[in-house]
Amino acid sequence: MSHYWDIFVNGYRGYASYLWHELTHPSWTNYFYWLILVSVFFFFLEIIIPWRKNQKILRKDFWLDLFYMFFNFFLFSLIIYNAASDLFVNIFNDAILAISNFDLQANNPMRSWPMWSILLVGFLVRDFVQWWVHRLLHRVSFLWEFHKVHHSVEQMGFAAHLRFHWMETVVYRFFEYVPLALMGIGLYDFFVIHIFTLAVGHFNHSNISVSGYVTSGILGALIGIVITTGSFDLVFAQDWSAVAQMMIIPACIVLSMIAFGPWMKKLFNSPEMHIWHHAKELPEDRRYGVNFGLTLAIWDYLFGTAHVPYNGAEIALGFDGVEEFPDDFGGQVVHGIR
Repeated sequence: MSHYWDIFVNGYRGYASYLWHELTHPSWTNYFYWLILVSVFFFFLEIIIPWRKNQKILRKDFWLDLFYMFFNFFLFSLIIYNAASDLFVNIFNDAILAISNFDLQANNPMRSWPMWSILLVGFLVRDFVQWWVHRLLHRVSFLWEFHKVHHSVEQMGFAAHLRFHWMETVVYRFFEYVPLALMGIGLYDFFVIHIFTLAVGHFNHSNISVSGYVTSGILGALIGIVITTGSFDLVFAQDWSAVAQMMIIPACIVLSMIAFGPWMKKLFNSPEMHIWHHAKELPEDRRYGVNFGLTLAIWDYLFGTAHVPYNGAEIALGFDGVEEFPDDFGGQVVHGIR
């Protein structure tokens, strides 16, 4: 037991030191400032190209949602989550070792894979697990009471992405981080996946609407940057001439727009799709919800939960009784527990 206690304490101390370093040492691998950068970017887009033009820039509950952003991703992790996740991963791995005499972490073949493949598999596994957990939050009544915090948003904006009860962090991270950690995906891999999904999540909740050709072009640019810089062990273009390397990014943009442009909103979630997940009135045969995808939309189309009947820019958001739901942080935090 003392071994597990040491893991818990070291995890807590390690995250506290990490968070302080995040605040005091801005860098390109700094999650705190990436959160600010991504948020400012989508806030700027909401100002210049709003989808709902009659919605105020500082919409209802804007400041509450900003507080949730930092609470859920930093303060709550500092208090308990990071240490607890380390503990659970070690307990789970030790249990498998005791039962089968097989060490999942030590014998994981993914440890020898190139980083780009680890990131791709980690992203797909994480998003698929999140899709099922999201359905669980809607289907199980006591979990739905916690998830109501997220669905109490009545005016959509980028910051609504991270407005959720801390209990959701416990549920999501238990189901996603334990298998990913046992697969050998490390903290840096989590960071890269996290930043990408953070940006897509902000986009899904933002008050903007852009063509699939635009988003596919952005995806192509990111792929081109990775290839050009040789990041994530993708180094096949490093011996190319300078002229050839200069053409990689524009070529990736064009190819991505051709290949993914028409299908982008079927592959990835979007504001036009996610707005229906927050609709106050659901189809009679979908009373537990629709459009559960967090980053990818393909799971909803594959499993028959996709629902985008028309442009839903002005539909009412929330749930039955949202008018009586607590509108302050304290009331929302104790709602599900009470």
